[in-house]
Amino acid sequence: MPIELGSRPAPSTVRKDQRKGNHSAIPAPAGPGGRVSVQDDRATALWASLPRELVARFRPMVGQLTQDMIREIQRAVPAYAQPLEGHFGAIMVAGVEQSVLRILDTIGIGGAPDENWANVFRQLGRVEFGEGRSLDCLQTAYRVGGRVAWRHLAAWGQQQRLPTAMLTVAAEAIFAYVDEISTLSIEGYTAAQAQSVGVIERCRRRLVELILSEPPASMATITKLAATARWRVPDQVAVVVLEPAGDGGGEELTGPGLHEDVLTDFDGDLPCLVMSDPQRQLRGLREQLRGRRAVIGPMVSLREAATSLRWARRAMNLVHRGIIDDGPVTWCRDHLSTLWLLADEFLVRELLKRTLAPLTDLTVKQRARTAETLLAWLETRGSAPEIAERLQIHPQTVRYRMRQVEKLFGDQLSDPDSRLDLEIALRAHRLLWPTERGQEVQARGAAVRETAARAS
Repeated sequence: MPIELGSRPAPSTVRKDQRKGNHSAIPAPAGPGGRVSVQDDRATALWASLPRELVARFRPMVGQLTQDMIREIQRAVPAYAQPLEGHFGAIMVAGVEQSVLRILDTIGIGGAPDENWANVFRQLGRVEFGEGRSLDCLQTAYRVGGRVAWRHLAAWGQQQRLPTAMLTVAAEAIFAYVDEISTLSIEGYTAAQAQSVGVIERCRRRLVELILSEPPASMATITKLAATARWRVPDQVAVVVLEPAGDGGGEELTGPGLHEDVLTDFDGDLPCLVMSDPQRQLRGLREQLRGRRAVIGPMVSLREAATSLRWARRAMNLVHRGIIDDGPVTWCRDHLSTLWLLADEFLVRELLKRTLAPLTDLTVKQRARTAETLLAWLETRGSAPEIAERLQIHPQTVRYRMRQVEKLFGDQLSDPDSRLDLEIALRAHRLLWPTERGQEVQARGAAVRETAARAS
C-alpha cells in the first residue's frame, strides 16, 4: 500500500510554517565564512517531512546513484574528466557520497546542520579557488548531480508507487539542497579568495624588498616568492619613483590602470613602482597620478633593480632643484650625461675649485662672462663670429674676452686633458648654478630687443 505524505508525525525540529510551505520566516544567508542558515533550514524541513521508512527501502540504490552522478558530472564538466585517483579522486568521491548520505540522515528526522558535513562543501569551494577555476565548474556539477538524483528518485518512486505529492516534495528538497551546498562552496571559495588576496599582497611587498635590497636576494628565492605573489619574473625592469601626494592623502594607486605585473612600494619617502614595460604600464596610470611627477629609472637586469631605483631618486632630486627640466614624466635615459656629470657633487665641486681657480679674483659678472665664453669656445672651437652668434654678442667682444681667457688659463688651453677638465667643470657649473647665466642671457636679450625697437 502506498505511503501517504505526512503519515508519521513531523519531528519537532521542523517548524509548522515550513511544513505548510511558508518559508517567509527563513533567515537570510550567512556571509562568507559564517554558518549557512537559509537553504539548510528549507531543505532539512522538506526532507524531514518525508517518512523515515523510505531510507531503508532506498538505500540499496545509493551505490548505483553515486556512480551515475560521478559519471554524469565528469561528462558535463571537462575539468573533472580525470581518473578518480589521488587527491582529486578522494575529493570527488567524498563530495558525492557526503551529499547523498546527508539526505538519508535527515529524511524523517531533520536536525541541525553538521559542521563537519558543511566543511566538506566549503573545502570544495576552497579547492576550486586553489586550482585557479571559477565556481562555474562546481556549480554545474551540483546541478548535474541534482538532476541525476531526481531521475533515480523519480524512477524508484514510480516503481514503489509513491504518491505524486510525495515525489513533488522530494523534487523540491533536492533542488533546495543543491542551493544549500552551492552556498557552502561559495563561502569556502570567498574565504580562500580573501585569504589569498592578503597573502598575495604581503608576498608582493616582501618581493619588492628583496628585489630592491643591496645586494638583492638570490634568484631562486625571488622566483619562489614571485610564484606565490602571482608575479611573472621579467628579464629586465625599470624602477619608477613617484612624487609623494601633495594632498596628504593615501599614496597607493589602485584600479584597472595598475597592471598585475607591476610591483609597488608606497612605504618609503618616495613611492616607487617596479615595471617591466614602463612605456605601456604607465599609460594607464596618468590620470591617477593627478599631476604628481614620475621619474623612470634606467632599464636594468632584475638583479640591478636597486641601481635603477638609485638613479631614479637622483633624477627626481635634480628635477626638484631645477637642474633637469620639469615635466609630468622624466626618463633617466634622456638625461644620462647630466646624471653622470653630477653623480658625485663633492668631486664636482673639488674639480671646480681646482680647474676654475684662475677666475677667483674676477667679479661675479666678469666670472660669468668669461666662463660662458670659454665654454662656448671649448664646445665649438669656432671662430669669433661663430661664438658671437652663439652668445648673441659682438665678435669684437668675443676677441677681447678670449684674450682675457688666454691670460688666465695659458697653457691649459693647448693641453687636451686640461681642456677636458675645463669643459666638464664649466658644464657642471652651468647645471648647478644656472641663475647667473640665465640673468645674463635675459638682460642681453632685452638689450637686443630694445635696440631693434629703436632702429625701427
